[in-house]
Amino acid sequence: MNHRQIEVFHAVMIAGSASRAAELLQVTQPAVSRALAELEKAIGFALFDRIRGRLVPTPEGRLFFADVQASFTGLDRLRGSAARIRDFGSGSLRVASLAAYGNSVVPRAIRLFRDRHPDIAITFQIALSAQVRELVTQGSFHIGLAADEVELAGVEHRIFSSGRASCVMPPGHPLAARPVIRPADLDGVAFIALSAEDRARGRLHAVLDAAGVRPNIVVETPFAATVCALALEGVGIGLVQAVAAGGFLERGLVMRPFEPEVYFRTHLLFRPDTQKSILVKHFVAALLAARDQGTQPPPGAPSPRPAARRLR
Repeated sequence: MNHRQIEVFHAVMIAGSASRAAELLQVTQPAVSRALAELEKAIGFALFDRIRGRLVPTPEGRLFFADVQASFTGLDRLRGSAARIRDFGSGSLRVASLAAYGNSVVPRAIRLFRDRHPDIAITFQIALSAQVRELVTQGSFHIGLAADEVELAGVEHRIFSSGRASCVMPPGHPLAARPVIRPADLDGVAFIALSAEDRARGRLHAVLDAAGVRPNIVVETPFAATVCALALEGVGIGLVQAVAAGGFLERGLVMRPFEPEVYFRTHLLFRPDTQKSILVKHFVAALLAARDQGTQPPPGAPSPRPAARRLR
């Protein structure tokens, strides 16, 4: 039994006759009859009864065809997989992001990407920046978005964005009436701080130390969205980039620019030992488009720094 004999049997069952199968396979009818005879000899039972010049499948032949059909369905699936790999590089995509972009830019990028590739499955995970780096370097994820405090050695990285920091506070806060928040305004004020390893926090504290200012840190958290939620509850003031405040401003959160300027920087991370697939390149393009769509600052937020040069 060989693949050609199985292919002939499949064609006869689908076409309904040896002559039509010969046309499908572009061979002669005697070649079809010979292949069927050789297959029946190899498997040890008749596949067809010859009745008045017609091939009528035997019960055994119909049972055998069920398995043959399943194998051809599997082969069609393999052809489809090969086509997806040829066209897109992969049939799925795994993306990890820090929380600040996980609730805004990345979901928007996924929508843009799926408009172009609706059949591609996406796994999306929000994690701490250090965890995002690990997921990418271990090969579990194709793309990562992480803050600039992560260790960049051993991972391919490019600047994705540089967002200016703003102060967020509850409505009715004494500082909400000011158009700009300056270091002296934060002296002794209840303050919601990002984690100590966050470099934007380090840049802020350098500014505050130079001004001789010491806020009263009441809560520490690694997530900018949590800073916004706590600020909205009246716990204190926090410093975030505008992209992290999506959804909170509509609920009443107040945002004011901070001067002198402090920036949050975000990196795109890739595995350094693999070439980027077509899918990865297309998703990066969607991320850039999603980032650029969100460059209009919300009320009270400062104008963003010009977008970083596009990735190639």
